[in-house]
Amino acid sequence: MDLRRDEPLLRYGTPAGRWVLLATVLGSSLAFIDSTVVNIALPTIGHDLDADAAGLQWTVNGYALSLASLILLGGSLGDRFGRKRIFTLGVAWFATASLLCGLAPSVELLVAARVLQGIGGALLTPGALAILEASFVREDRSRAIGAWSGLGGIGGALGPFLGGWLVELSGWRLIFLINVPLAVLVLLVTVRHVPESRNPAAARELDATGVLTGAIGLGGLTYGFTAWPANGPGSPTVIFSLLVGVLGMAGFVLTERRSRHPMLPLAIFGSKAFTGANLVTFLVYAANGGVFFLVVLNLQVVAGFSPLTGGMALLPVTAIMLLLSARSGALGQRIGPRLPMTVGPFVCAAALLWMSRIGAGASYLTDVLPPVIVFGLGLSLLVAPLTATALGSLDDAYAGVASGVNNAVARAAGLLSVAVLPLAAGIGSGNLTDAGTLHPTYQMSMVICAGLMVTGGVLAAVFVPTRLAAHAPEKERSYCDVAGPPVHHAGEAHAGPHPGAGK
Repeated sequence: MDLRRDEPLLRYGTPAGRWVLLATVLGSSLAFIDSTVVNIALPTIGHDLDADAAGLQWTVNGYALSLASLILLGGSLGDRFGRKRIFTLGVAWFATASLLCGLAPSVELLVAARVLQGIGGALLTPGALAILEASFVREDRSRAIGAWSGLGGIGGALGPFLGGWLVELSGWRLIFLINVPLAVLVLLVTVRHVPESRNPAAARELDATGVLTGAIGLGGLTYGFTAWPANGPGSPTVIFSLLVGVLGMAGFVLTERRSRHPMLPLAIFGSKAFTGANLVTFLVYAANGGVFFLVVLNLQVVAGFSPLTGGMALLPVTAIMLLLSARSGALGQRIGPRLPMTVGPFVCAAALLWMSRIGAGASYLTDVLPPVIVFGLGLSLLVAPLTATALGSLDDAYAGVASGVNNAVARAAGLLSVAVLPLAAGIGSGNLTDAGTLHPTYQMSMVICAGLMVTGGVLAAVFVPTRLAAHAPEKERSYCDVAGPPVHHAGEAHAGPHPGAGK
């Protein structure tokens, strides 16, 4: 039986395009929500499972550690064996691990199940963006990615509120068990409506040494940054973890340079646009990590907002991105990514300087909402073109790797920001729950985040081209079952991958 099939690329707004967007948004939201919603349930988990502080910390960190360690592998596997296949495997794995989390009788088994959840997240997260990049016609990709950004932001924003409601309704186990029916829905939509794609030139052999060194490197850095706030930068645990991470990443680079079948082909960094987009990603998401962590904290500790009101303060950012991200993606497609990726960070920087003035007695309507709206407008202008550039600057054959790299960079930036930013802002030996100590730290942190945004805008102006270079003709792309060879059109030679297509 010949399982090969050659499917046309999709258009944004068509029924087929909407199904693909639904599958990728819901699948991504599973991983996004579970990275934050568990925090709401930690007190209840600690009481029910008689867990100590270390057990609760690892309930959070175990997920982040395995997700960050293996996300590059998830993207590479999608390029090799089929993005739809690896995405589907990741969703099924995530659902199974969620079921184990919901049934865990002890904190030790809960932590183990959370590590398994992170592995599932690492398989599905890069696949979602890679599927969008490989499924839509070129002129609609930025708009699809923009819609994915906006809709995915809703899941991330509503996650803590949904988690709090579920915990109050029937306990902490439901925040994990509810993932199972959602994952089943994603699987049904994916199997029926999402086309398969892969890099036909990718070797089937797995780069085992690259997988190991990459996981050690990302895992060491992730654990070191996660342990930094609690243990301090001079802690032997932090120093050792970061050292292991740096050595692991150095070993990973050496391995990938010498490997005949690298998990991460280093030639992709020959693309100036790809490298620039990831540098901008690091700076922007480092700033975002500080903003979404410290603004809510400052509103509660310094301005006296309730936890619920403080948590809802940044919801307008999500609403604005939902309304404008797809349009921003379409604008970036029409005029090129350089201008929105340059202007967007400067708009965000202005908003952050405005936010730095939020202090005791602040009014939400006059002191908080206006800069939050400006910040949302800046992010809406920036995020969709940034993500589209990170994926679109390489040949479509590398969509999975490009998505994995960009996700890993964004997560590393967020972790580093939350760990280092309070220290860089002068918190010293103080704590983040004392208003007198937090407020000057918050003000300086917003100034630092504004500086990161400005630097990101400058780098975008330097590295990001006005137009991304054209890739191989779309008719040469194959959508085929991974068991079969790539489909070629009669009389045409197959175009090999062009890692530096975005130069």
